[in-house]
Amino acid sequence: MSAEVTAFEVHTRPGPLRAEDTLDGVDSMLDEALESLGGLLEEAGVHPAGGDAATGPLHVDLVRELGGQLANPGKRIRPRLAHWGWALAGDADATTWPSLVRVGAALELLHLFALVQDDVMDRSDTRRGRTALHVQAGRRHRSAEGLGDAALFGDSVAVLVADLALSEAASLVAPLPAPVRRVWRLMTVELVDGQLLDITHTASRGRDVPTSRRIARFKSGRYTITRPLELGAAVSGADRAHIDRLVAWGDLVGDAFAVRDDVLGVWGDPAVTGKPAGDDLASGKPTILLSWAHEMLPAGDRPLLAACDAGTLDADGVRALQAAMAAAGVRERAEQEITGLAERALDGLPELGGDAAAVTALDDLVRSIAWRSA
Repeated sequence: MSAEVTAFEVHTRPGPLRAEDTLDGVDSMLDEALESLGGLLEEAGVHPAGGDAATGPLHVDLVRELGGQLANPGKRIRPRLAHWGWALAGDADATTWPSLVRVGAALELLHLFALVQDDVMDRSDTRRGRTALHVQAGRRHRSAEGLGDAALFGDSVAVLVADLALSEAASLVAPLPAPVRRVWRLMTVELVDGQLLDITHTASRGRDVPTSRRIARFKSGRYTITRPLELGAAVSGADRAHIDRLVAWGDLVGDAFAVRDDVLGVWGDPAVTGKPAGDDLASGKPTILLSWAHEMLPAGDRPLLAACDAGTLDADGVRALQAAMAAAGVRERAEQEITGLAERALDGLPELGGDAAAVTALDDLVRSIAWRSA
């Protein structure tokens, strides 16, 4: 097998192809990508043939680390959506399926990149109920009494592993047709722009609804819902009118996904979400919920918002602000917005195409996203 990721081949399968078939193909391609990466490291002399890799208490095995991160994939919603976008195009067939699998595998790697770097930027301790990568690496540094700053070491390890995931994702997409590559590029630009806006708007204590909506759409809804659907449709060769309908529909669901994410970030159950509740409040994230809170909270609760903006909100303050926001109707407003977006998306499903399995799957998806608990 070639050591080049772009040389991977996925063989077509007979008969109708289900989302589960695509996910199986994605798993196989990711396994091949890790094997190929090991070959590249061997070629570079990092993993000598027949010998041991570099060792030491602080050594990071890139192949093992990426494989370990990919082994905890979550719901794999992005490759599923790419499959359904492909199926909804109407003329999708087995000849384009290998390209769909490439897109699905690339989406998993991009998602890994985004999660790892997001945890570093947000100083999150956990992800999906597990210790975040940068925290793990920092703890190892402290245990080994490593030279330098342990937190910086952990951040550096996490960023480099994430960068490699992004590079491998780009390699998978590289041989695909130009329309697919264009959507991929747009999606990555949106993701980075949304994340950057999140950082800068947090630092400047921004609390305006339009920017909060743009951040949520770019860093969450677009790369989770809309662009995976569009990528699948682009792989199938769908026409522009169909893709435009799919994008408009995807933004409804993506916006609902983003608002639900914000709700869970404030009031979610850590035992279910795998992340602490209230982190967004403690860090002063420019979510739409905090923008609404600035509009809706009574004067008596304003000191809580001031502490949030000053970055001095302690655990008791977080709990008090959670309660104040709920009492002022912020949570109810969020639930109403999610319900409205979900209902519009469900009403618009018949316009997306005639693939019954895809329509049923998307109906289930809308409901699970709008009213999910994790």
